[in-house]
Amino acid sequence: MLSLPPPYASRLLHDEPLARYTAARLGGPADMLYVARESTDELVEVVSAAWAQGVPARVLGGGANVLVSDNGFRGLIVINDVAEITFGNWHGGRNVAATGGAGLTVLARKCAARGLAGLEWAASVPGTIGGAVVNNAGAHGSDMAATLRDVVVLDAERGPELLACADLVYGYRTSVLKQRADRRFLVLLATFALEVDEPEAIHARMDEFIAYRKRTQPPGASLGSIFKNPPGDYAGRLIEAAGLKGYRIGSVQVSPVHANFFVNTGSASASDYYTLIRQVREAVYQHSGVELELEIELVGEW
Repeated sequence: MLSLPPPYASRLLHDEPLARYTAARLGGPADMLYVARESTDELVEVVSAAWAQGVPARVLGGGANVLVSDNGFRGLIVINDVAEITFGNWHGGRNVAATGGAGLTVLARKCAARGLAGLEWAASVPGTIGGAVVNNAGAHGSDMAATLRDVVVLDAERGPELLACADLVYGYRTSVLKQRADRRFLVLLATFALEVDEPEAIHARMDEFIAYRKRTQPPGASLGSIFKNPPGDYAGRLIEAAGLKGYRIGSVQVSPVHANFFVNTGSASASDYYTLIRQVREAVYQHSGVELELEIELVGEW
């Protein structure tokens, strides 16, 4: 059990189903769940209490890019809904700072309205700043590494740390944070260095990216891209070449629109989702000799 000071203790939920908190509407119950909305201080106090008391803890944002087990999560899930965005002139340029719970789409639109360019790719991309920092999220030929200046990370052992973009050692959909198996850290704040442009031009690029996304990616409950693109190729092309476009297990389907998206068409289970992932990976390997690497993350008891 987790002991929290008032008023946080009264907001702690027990045996809370996680499906409502994930993009694919999947996942069993968490032993405990806390939704942090008020401030970064609230978020830090709850997560720090779990670390101090030896309670396994995992922070989620919008629930994209994670597949939560039907068996749920043994410990504490914290939903980071602390969304604060600040604009200013720091370090000799135009910058924006956003807390880990701020949504990518909201941030991109607010920047565009102020004539700040560089985050157009994030328009209509699901997820929050915290997850995007860890995973080096990106689209349309850009990513977090292109504009991120620095981040404030709370470490369970060392406390708050200011890390420059270079410190994160970004690669394709990876970082030093993502490679940490202990997960005993928390992205509190990210600062971006942006360029000045006409709002109309920025919105035009965003509209183009949004239209492309609607043409090429399926609607509905999904986790986003399931597999990373292998060097020089595309996971979706390899899955389609293996004859799996439209293939389904239960209510989980390889999208007929884009084969690297698996869609929950109704009453899917996480185990069906995971079975489909394994079958698709094996079929692609048998067909092309390429072993696809997961882009999504498995959370909970598997």
